[in-house]
Amino acid sequence: MHNRKPDWLKVRLGGTEGFARTKDIVRSHGLHTICSSGRCPNMAECWNRGTATFMICGDICTRSCRFCNTQTGRPSPLNPDEPAQVAESIRLMGLRHAVITSVDRDDLPDMGAGHWAETIMAVRRVNPRTTIEALIPDFQGKTCLADIVIGAAPEIISHNMETVRRLTPHIRSRARYDVSLALLRHIAGRQVTAKTGIMLGLGETEEEVSELMDDALSAGVSILTIGQYLQPSAANIPVSAYITPSQFEAYKTTGLKKGFRFVESGPLVRSSYYAEKHI
Repeated sequence: MHNRKPDWLKVRLGGTEGFARTKDIVRSHGLHTICSSGRCPNMAECWNRGTATFMICGDICTRSCRFCNTQTGRPSPLNPDEPAQVAESIRLMGLRHAVITSVDRDDLPDMGAGHWAETIMAVRRVNPRTTIEALIPDFQGKTCLADIVIGAAPEIISHNMETVRRLTPHIRSRARYDVSLALLRHIAGRQVTAKTGIMLGLGETEEEVSELMDDALSAGVSILTIGQYLQPSAANIPVSAYITPSQFEAYKTTGLKKGFRFVESGPLVRSSYYAEKHI
């Protein structure tokens, strides 16, 4: 086991005026962010810059992926005020690019797709100049539900593969590698910019990462993020290896040579890290 984090994974905590302002906006509107729920190592940096990734549909997920720190259980009913609250928070932060994600809501007939569309449209009404990235769940592979989100016209739709084919059944609770690929292929086929993200340090090989890149490119994905998996709690799967910054840089070079339009690769990279650059 690799319990001791290397120096390149040590991050500075919050405490600046920008951090405090973002925290107050999120808290005062009763919002959830994947920054805090996922214990993101970049939260201080992003909140200092006045950016945050909003998590809609509540903060309780119907799935229990072994890498994720989000609470699992029976979710509460959807908050009908949430779309307006997210839109107003984005206005107060003055965001030019907003990233929105959600928990899985397998308990709902539309798995939250309608709420997704309402949120995107509310953000559009209040912030017409803000570009939007939607980081969506797999909707159990039901493309008709993905089409509800696509119809709200976010500039980028992202769905994370998370890990390589071999490790997917071990890491993700209900998601399937080929279902995620098919969803990304559907998104790209609707002429929307498709994006995906993966974590390293779970036991994957370089050959498997290369295979995933080829699969994603074949599905029409043009933006790839690659980051280090960090065990958020003792209940989550342990880290298998800490990948060096030079190896992350090598993966970026490989991805760009293969044909991705943009590759963000580094130990602290997460799917929404500097997402405004991907526009």
